[in-house]
Amino acid sequence: MSAFVEPSFLYSVYHVDVHNRRADAFLHGHHGIIEVSTLVIFEFRQSLRLQSFQLSKGRPVGKTQHEVNTMISAFQSDLAAGRFEIANPDWPRVHAEAETLSAKHTEGTGIRFADILHVATAMTLGAGEFLTFDAGQRALAEAEGLVVPV
Repeated sequence: MSAFVEPSFLYSVYHVDVHNRRADAFLHGHHGIIEVSTLVIFEFRQSLRLQSFQLSKGRPVGKTQHEVNTMISAFQSDLAAGRFEIANPDWPRVHAEAETLSAKHTEGTGIRFADILHVATAMTLGAGEFLTFDAGQRALAEAEGLVVPV
């Protein structure tokens, strides 16, 4: 079964946090394709770089530049090794699906733009599983019939 991964799951793969063990256990037990979009890759890297900026400005949350570089490098290595497969979705179809999801769910749930796009991408690709630790994305994915196994 194919799975689609979004940034919160990737974060837990490359950083020790409350979800790290569950993410690792899933990856070690999964034998199908795990797809990632270029949008997810960009959002993952961007969020890490933003955390480095926040730490440099004295905010209590964030990552050092070294931590960011290590996480990005580890992800790149896994991508090159085939742990994740870059998906090539039909972006106009993704956007149409996202519009449908937005009209159906946003006013009742307050779901964010990027979260809708990630779920719409998974649906358009025909992913059987959606990998997230984000509560809003989990609720949307499950409401639309995707399995969220972690």
